[in-house]
Amino acid sequence: MLKRLLRISEIKNTGILESLLHYSIAPLLVLLLVSCAPKHVEVPSYERADLNETISELKKIRTIEAVLSVDYEKGDSAMSGDASMNLSEKSLDLKLYYLGFLAGEVKEENGVIIKNKPRLDKNKSAILVDGLKNSFFWWNMQDYTLQEREDSYELKNSYRKLFISKKTLLPVRQIIEINDGEKLNILYDSPVKQNAGEKESNEKSAGPSLITDDSSPSSWYNSALRIEFKNYIVRIKVKSYSVVR
Repeated sequence: MLKRLLRISEIKNTGILESLLHYSIAPLLVLLLVSCAPKHVEVPSYERADLNETISELKKIRTIEAVLSVDYEKGDSAMSGDASMNLSEKSLDLKLYYLGFLAGEVKEENGVIIKNKPRLDKNKSAILVDGLKNSFFWWNMQDYTLQEREDSYELKNSYRKLFISKKTLLPVRQIIEINDGEKLNILYDSPVKQNAGEKESNEKSAGPSLITDDSSPSSWYNSALRIEFKNYIVRIKVKSYSVVR
């Protein structure tokens, strides 16, 4: 009889223990799933904002510093790596890394490449120099005409065409005609806001002129780009991004 009671007690205790474990672990699992879920930030609508004012604000940016993830494809071949970029309207300093080691470096000033290791061919130079500079400094377009479409603005000059979303006032596509009529096609995606950590770091290092108004469309940037040229495709993801005004 005593053995039977002890056995019943063990069964009950086991059931209670299992219940306690279930109810204590379940919230932890939910918390883990929630914390691991990708965070989506909705871009506010800037349809009432003035495009010219936004471009004027962006033109105050002197330099852009970014860390990039780069996927490079040509036909059936592909290569991935990282890059650090320091960019202004007149200069580009780009370092390419593969498996954590410096694999290449490109420096350009006033349209002249002054450092090129390993030496880039014409196509790669077009992508890395013309493509990167004009994709990030998209607002540097000169002597353009503006045409308003249903959901976008089209800015156009003799060799560039830029489509800007009315909702976000960010570019969605850009077409650049370079040597011999060949075209660079740039596609933009995944708008994100410059995060608070980067802003605080920038404020401490170079003063408040780095930061723009949080409510301004110029505080957002596209974190994913796709550059197409001939049979080359370069996919870029922006890991970190900061500007100096």
